[in-house]
Order: sequence, then C-alpha cells, then structure tokens
Amino acid sequence: MKISTRDVGNVTVLGLKGKVTIGSGDVALREAIDSAVSSGKKNLLVDLGGVSKMDSSGLGELVAAHNTVTEKNGTIKLANIPSKLYNIMGVARIISVFDVFDDVDEGLGSFNQ
Repeated sequence: MKISTRDVGNVTVLGLKGKVTIGSGDVALREAIDSAVSSGKKNLLVDLGGVSKMDSSGLGELVAAHNTVTEKNGTIKLANIPSKLYNIMGVARIISVFDVFDDVDEGLGSFNQ
C-alpha cells in the first residue's frame, strides 16, 4: 500500500492506495497516523478512495487510529470510501465511529465549521 500525505490549511490528508491488509498495509497506516500525530497534526482526513481491499486488520487499524488521534485531542475523519468497504464498515458498526464524507473537498470543508 502507498500513502500520500499533504497538508491543506490545518488539515493533513492521508491518501491511501492499495490493500490495507495484515502484515503490510495495516502497519503502513499505523505508522502514517503515528507520524502525523507525533509531529503535532490535530486534524486528519483519511481518503480511502484508492483502497482496493481492507481486511479485519485494516479495520482494526482505523479504529486504533481514531483512538490515537482523539487521545491527543485531535480529529480524524474519513472520505471517499468505496461502496463495498462502506458496507463492510457498516456491518462491523465501525462507520458510526467516524464522521464520513463523500469526497475529500467535503471532508476538508467540515473542519472549517
């Protein structure tokens, strides 16, 4: 999996591309979140539009990321979730943990409200 990082105003956008699965993508996601938080980033938007597959380990990392960010008084939101992944997150009741947006621009706008 590849993760691109960019800052837009006071928001750090993490763009995920590829598989977020046990042993590879899950570790990359954890490291990207930890790096952002340890460098003082408080507002994170995770763009899941490029995710081709996510297993239970990847879902667990999203929940752990939520806990990590909120413990540091930050906010993490999700955008651009592929429909299959959205359905899985709904069944697992993970979707209710996050603010979710159809696209990155909508997600970015939510931080300015």
